[in-house]
Amino acid sequence: MPSCRFLGSLTTPSVHVTIDTGNHFFNQTLDGFLKIGTVAATRSIAEDSFKAINGGKLSKHGLERSLKKMCKEGAYWGTVAGVYVGMEYGVERIRGTTDWKNAMIGGALTGALVSAATNNDKDRVLSDALAGGAIATASVFLN
Repeated sequence: MPSCRFLGSLTTPSVHVTIDTGNHFFNQTLDGFLKIGTVAATRSIAEDSFKAINGGKLSKHGLERSLKKMCKEGAYWGTVAGVYVGMEYGVERIRGTTDWKNAMIGGALTGALVSAATNNDKDRVLSDALAGGAIATASVFLN
């Protein structure tokens, strides 16, 4: 029975941009902000482009709304990512070790901080802290 195999590897393109602020903490935080902010902005514009194409409507008002949404989403998620990266780095420096616990603590602190900034419900802040810690820990184990 004839068969064939594909041997090779697929790689994704990578773009590296380095901005040196002179402080490793700020470098890490800015890097997280830029990477995740770009992903969020790209997702937002792709979603709105799909809706415009699928709906058959493209207008100046719709384009302006999409650009505002793109900037808002990019800034929000970039800020959350920057806070998380900064928290994780700070925890790593305080503990003096690199392990999954840094991600868990950084994720929990970030979840609590972002939640506290957006609402006043203590139970919600605690729930978001637990979710942030769980997601950050899971991401370390999955990587």
